[in-house]
Amino acid sequence: MTTARIPLFPLNSVLFPGLVLPLNVFEQRYRALMRALLELPEDERRFGVVAIRDGREVAPSAPGMPDVTAHTARGAAAGFGAEPMDSFFTVGCTADAATIREKSDGGFEVLSTGTRRFRLLSVDASGPYLVGETEELDEPEGEGAGALASGVLRTFRTYQKRLAGANERSMAGEQELPDQPSVVSYLVAAAAELDTPTKQRLLEAPTTAARLAQELKILRAECSVIRSLPSLPAVKLTQQPTSPN
Repeated sequence: MTTARIPLFPLNSVLFPGLVLPLNVFEQRYRALMRALLELPEDERRFGVVAIRDGREVAPSAPGMPDVTAHTARGAAAGFGAEPMDSFFTVGCTADAATIREKSDGGFEVLSTGTRRFRLLSVDASGPYLVGETEELDEPEGEGAGALASGVLRTFRTYQKRLAGANERSMAGEQELPDQPSVVSYLVAAAAELDTPTKQRLLEAPTTAARLAQELKILRAECSVIRSLPSLPAVKLTQQPTSPN
């Protein structure tokens, strides 16, 4: 396995490979990180996103678009205590920063994309921002991934319709979804209305097939729960504004 030292950006949400991550950065630790990234060539501007176990430092955005997540970084510089490794889930996702724009107030607007999963081996908190020793994780497809992906897509469409309170005809043909098993597995994991520990378990799945099998079970259970409710507010999975500070 390939190991690397990369800057860390902890969030109280999970980033998946292929998903877009807009960030509004204003806390000093992460301003320093963005300034350091700007000194690198554009193709080397990457950092690791790890989910925080207890959500102390970063507030989530409103739910919405399946291929975009938005977050606002905040918190005290010493917010993780003496053992920062204990504060994070140990499987995260590398993010490539496509755009880093400094604002007039010294903060940054960042647009990045998840690329590869990694395992966090250690955390160095001695500098101006956190740095992690990481190990890249491969992901074999696993047996039956194609059939599982088809089942997940069908169930996910039902899940969307029930969340939105829409009928079959009004939703038909509105949204093109991919059919590549790994892409399906990450898109559905990001789009479904699930808590952080559940999303983290999906990120950590050892194979694409294992992730899809988990998703199929979760979506079927969620559809059953939604169907039993007398009413449910509409939830748009295709639209999400960036959260304000």
